[in-house]
Amino acid sequence: MNEPSRAPLIALRQVVKTYGTGTAAFRALNGVDLDIREGEFVAIMGPSGSGKSTALNILGCLDAPTSGAYYFRDIRVDELTRNQRALLRRQFLGFVFQGFNLLARTSAQENVELPLLYRGEDAAHRHEASRRALAQVGLDGWEHHTPGELSGGQQQRVAIARAIVTQPLVLLADEPTGNLDSKRGHEIMELLVSLNREHGITIIMVTHEPDMAAYASRTVRFVDGNVDSDLRKEQP
Repeated sequence: MNEPSRAPLIALRQVVKTYGTGTAAFRALNGVDLDIREGEFVAIMGPSGSGKSTALNILGCLDAPTSGAYYFRDIRVDELTRNQRALLRRQFLGFVFQGFNLLARTSAQENVELPLLYRGEDAAHRHEASRRALAQVGLDGWEHHTPGELSGGQQQRVAIARAIVTQPLVLLADEPTGNLDSKRGHEIMELLVSLNREHGITIIMVTHEPDMAAYASRTVRFVDGNVDSDLRKEQP
């Protein structure tokens, strides 16, 4: 099992995120401090409107803080240009969402290849990497099936393979089991645990389901735009 390093991979310092202006302004994050070390599996929980999804969007470079600092490997992300943030996102981050977001008429392998296509990788490398990623999530032999020929759990596995095909340092998952039944949800969580423990991928997951959060080694709870609690599980 991988042990987290001492220095944080990710650090938020007094991060504020405000939407709107004047009397319509809403502060989604209210001066958040948060450290995440390489190799951690962190579940972010909280009621609707607590700021958990806003925090995930900022960590994923999909949004920028109104004020405060976001550090990724000691790089001040909030001071980067939009193109620089896109490059960081492309090189180091993978994303899994509640909706699988697969192209309906495209094979599993072609769906997984998309991030590599955007990178400009050659066809031979794309094919090999996508087959390897699908095998990694237990879908060896399913490369040529379209999403309509796959179960919900299999579709989410394809989405996870697409997220890890670039070998990201961090995997950000937003309600990854939200569209699955309980059995398939637990299968996906076991897969995420395997990616974290066996492959060293840092995982940050937003969920509202306590039984899914229980798979993580650490649970951070947001309330009203603040970190309300931060609990680490004892590791065997």
